[in-house]
Amino acid sequence: MTDGAATQVAHVLVAADKFKGSLTAVQVAERVTAGLRKVVPGLSVEALPVADGGDGTVAAAVAAGFERREVRVAGPVGTPVTAAFALRGTTAVVEMAEASGLQLLPAGTFAALTATTYGSGELLRAALDAGATTIVFGVGGSATTDGGAGMLAALGARFLDAAGEPVGPGGAALAELASADLSDLDPRFAEVEFILASDVDNPLTGPKGAPAVYGPQKGASPEDVETLDAALAHFARVLEKAIGPKAGELAASPGAGGAGGIGYGALLLGASFRPGIELMLEVLGFAPALERATLVITGEGSLDEQTLHGKAPAGVAAAARAAGKEVVAVCGRLALPPETLGAAGIRRAYPLSALEPDPAKSIPNAGPLLEEVASHIARDFLA
Repeated sequence: MTDGAATQVAHVLVAADKFKGSLTAVQVAERVTAGLRKVVPGLSVEALPVADGGDGTVAAAVAAGFERREVRVAGPVGTPVTAAFALRGTTAVVEMAEASGLQLLPAGTFAALTATTYGSGELLRAALDAGATTIVFGVGGSATTDGGAGMLAALGARFLDAAGEPVGPGGAALAELASADLSDLDPRFAEVEFILASDVDNPLTGPKGAPAVYGPQKGASPEDVETLDAALAHFARVLEKAIGPKAGELAASPGAGGAGGIGYGALLLGASFRPGIELMLEVLGFAPALERATLVITGEGSLDEQTLHGKAPAGVAAAARAAGKEVVAVCGRLALPPETLGAAGIRRAYPLSALEPDPAKSIPNAGPLLEEVASHIARDFLA
């Protein structure tokens, strides 16, 4: 025993995000629990998988007791996909990556110029049809950079070229936009609480905008980034003509650049913007779970500089520190020094790479490795 007294630790809360590419957040919690109980049989462990609004958000909501609902929608390149949202009472959690995510593209292919958010609009409409009066819209992990134009089109907006024909799918096609008509947008958005949950505060365009910062992750070349940035700027100007200066103000607002600009579309629909992890912790019921805990275990695939900027482990650690709870983290890869972890509220991090430094071996064996790491936590803090 090196870091805690067993008499002080009776109930462990596992509130970790996914290990991208290897384990879902639910699987992370299962493996950590198994590893802890190998050392302390019968240990009281509560699992609350978390997400920051990006891919995995619906799964986290379902694990917290929401009902999973499935619907067929258009995928990012138009091919139908089965997408899910989560519903509990009149609150829906909708994840744009379910309909328009990068993971829905064939392996190794990208569609930076042409991918559409149309299916995300269909998913939002399905949530409304299911009776939702509060919609948490998690954005992240997108294949798209269309400013939410596809989503808005699915919800009744019309975007026409000079010949009066609908513009094509994707961000690049917005360069041909001549007129926009939002008068037939689904009127139910005026009556619901619509919340944009995002871990990024980028504007729509410019050096910190969606194309420049996130386009390369979606396969956009430098030339593609220029094309998309110009097309989205043109999109905002046309919308200014259609609905007034608010369209330009929203394009510059924090969160407008989330998920290839779908944040902009959400703001146009009247969404309020909130940091994704902060909002998701509320929706998932983190506060009462935290109150019950005497040790909190959080984590994600890579603990690095990005973690500190709105990712799930940082949000969990901040809330736990405010409540006076001790926090340790698990991860596949650790790229933060101990003093940075400490400043974030994390007492110690346990990376899988300490057991298996070769990612080619650690990723496919992440489950057993995580159990072993969790057993180390149990020996250090519980035994």
